[in-house]
Amino acid sequence: MKNIRQLHILPMLAMACLGLLFTACNSDKTKTAQTDSTATDSSGAGLSLPAGFSAAVIAKDLGSVRHISITPQGGIYVKHKSAGGNAGILYLTEANGTATVKTSFGTFDGTGIYVKKGYLYASSDEEVFRFKLNANNEVESPDKPEKIVTGLISRNEHEAKAILLDDAGNLYVNIGAYSNSCQVKDREKGSMGQPGCPILDSAGGIWQFKADKLNQTYKDGIRYATGLRNVVGMDWNKTSNQLFVMQHGRDQLHDIFPDMYTEKQSAILPAECMFAINKGDNAGWPYVYYDQEQKKKIVMPEYGGDGKKEGDSKYLEPAAAFPGHLAPNGLLFYTGSQFPEKYKNGAFIAFHGSWNRAPEPQAGYFVVFQPLKNGKADGPMEVFADGFSGSAENTAKGSATHRPCGLAQGPDGSLYVTDDVKGNIYKISYKK
Repeated sequence: MKNIRQLHILPMLAMACLGLLFTACNSDKTKTAQTDSTATDSSGAGLSLPAGFSAAVIAKDLGSVRHISITPQGGIYVKHKSAGGNAGILYLTEANGTATVKTSFGTFDGTGIYVKKGYLYASSDEEVFRFKLNANNEVESPDKPEKIVTGLISRNEHEAKAILLDDAGNLYVNIGAYSNSCQVKDREKGSMGQPGCPILDSAGGIWQFKADKLNQTYKDGIRYATGLRNVVGMDWNKTSNQLFVMQHGRDQLHDIFPDMYTEKQSAILPAECMFAINKGDNAGWPYVYYDQEQKKKIVMPEYGGDGKKEGDSKYLEPAAAFPGHLAPNGLLFYTGSQFPEKYKNGAFIAFHGSWNRAPEPQAGYFVVFQPLKNGKADGPMEVFADGFSGSAENTAKGSATHRPCGLAQGPDGSLYVTDDVKGNIYKISYKK
């Protein structure tokens, strides 16, 4: 048991990031919409939000917290990206605008965490565990988790396992590709793609397992979808009863193929894609990427592409496409009633921010809202919460003070956002 820490609200940060977003997106030739009303600073959290919304930092200095899940009673579970000397999971309770750490447990690394039907599920880089919850939705035996899945591949690139559960007793696990683009020599200039990309045998997709069966391995699961380089943000869309994911697109087009791509093209391509997934779908990695400027799938240069050659129609079309390298780490379909009606069943996406747009400015470090209709983008994305980086200069340099990562919806319809730099938890609320 850790000592309970009293946490306080951050001072307001001076903000200029919103303008940089529009500069970056306009240079990408990607439409970005303003929200219905003028963005305003919220009280105390340093974020810029649409009018009527406010944010509070309900917890701080928690370490590199990544994904977050909230119980029906409002208890907060967060997962560390790296356990190190800290606990892998924290449980917090919230009262009077402050969240305090009640328990900490688990020493395994990883990102995934999810509360469902009386259990807390959490992943390491190679396994998925579950903990039984009591009537108050607190873990009963934190030192005795049940092992649900084991033996997943982890090769020090895209190794974190995002997880999700549906309402039919299925567990979905992202197994990221341990490669940028399945080259013979990873990230080496001019190296071509491996024939048949053997990585796809055990990675580069979403696997489905049973949520209540112990000690499952690859042979017990189903490769639910393939051709996904790496997925960190994922959620179940209850409107369409379907899995949605946010893929991290490939890197370094110019570095690897400088004769085909300029530095500017490499900064904005390929798109970060939202995919609506059905069993058996193939999103195309490493054979194609989506070009949001040409609005088409393009053959990867490692597999004979030239930046213009169109990819096979058999590969999945994105439900929505966003500027490259923004790193979508959180996805949430809003189902609450606190926010205005326009947000109902739309998608919030936490963009963790880029590292590889240089010499162009870095971009991201914000939460956006994507309107949807019939499972597809219904208009351009809207910047919802900006200001995590601290300043436009911080954003351009890629040295953000805070970086949004995980998203969760509280029982009252509030939106929670984690920060994996300083370890903040933000609570965003709406009042007419």
